[in-house]
Amino acid sequence: MKLANRVAIVTGAGGGLGRCHALYLAGQGAALVVNDVSDANAAAVAAEITDAGGRAIAATGSVTDEAAVGAMIDSALSRFGKVDILVNNAGILRDKSFAKMTIDDFRQVVDVHLIGAAICSKAVWEPMRERRHGRIVMTTSSSGLYGNFGQANYGAAKMALVGLMQTLAIEGEKYGIRVNALAPTAATQMTRDVLPDDSLRLLDPALVSPGLLPLVTDDAPTRAILCAGAGHFAAAQVTLTRGIQIGGAATAGEQLVARWSEVTDPTDAIVPAYGFQQAEREVAAAKAA
Repeated sequence: MKLANRVAIVTGAGGGLGRCHALYLAGQGAALVVNDVSDANAAAVAAEITDAGGRAIAATGSVTDEAAVGAMIDSALSRFGKVDILVNNAGILRDKSFAKMTIDDFRQVVDVHLIGAAICSKAVWEPMRERRHGRIVMTTSSSGLYGNFGQANYGAAKMALVGLMQTLAIEGEKYGIRVNALAPTAATQMTRDVLPDDSLRLLDPALVSPGLLPLVTDDAPTRAILCAGAGHFAAAQVTLTRGIQIGGAATAGEQLVARWSEVTDPTDAIVPAYGFQQAEREVAAAKAA
């Protein structure tokens, strides 16, 4: 029971992957705040946990509603005294090709995935800072990391969550707050019309949830991107190649075209510890030249 005495919030936990996350974390000993826009669904999952001998409360409300999120955190603190873990899982799909997608389709998806995660993370940030302990998991996606036809809105939101993770991890480090991302592949209502039936049978969402454990324990990493599906786990990384120094010659653009293979050569690529490391290396190369 690696999460005994820990308190976790899972958003969008009234069904699908979120429900599996909540049940898994409860099985590891955590007390759960089960969030969903459906009061009945949140209550049902909370009841599953309590019926199995665990501790859980339901919290109804959209992650885009700051007042509802604030009330959820207040309920968690009142009932359990703290919040150790936040899993930003809530999401929606509005899949269409970009040509057919409306800006409202785009905005709705970004609001739930990105703004909702920011609202929830902001709400737990101060309680976690005060206790100098916290674990936040963003739900990213291969659609954001690598792109997917018909998911410009979803992919943009999911990649933005990686950027949010990177910065919150840096800002939270001295307060004991570790922030990671999980990129799941699972057969849920959101993916039912996206993946073929033979794949859906293998992608039980319950097989993703164990991926949460290394991201939320006391010895969790920070800034990790864990890809999980069908019982398979892999890490994704945002890398920076060694690159080349061309300088500001009039033919710099032409040289860049001619030497493109050198720019993209992955040999000696690094995973920067912070964004400004790119600028530091560029300045160092310019000075050396």
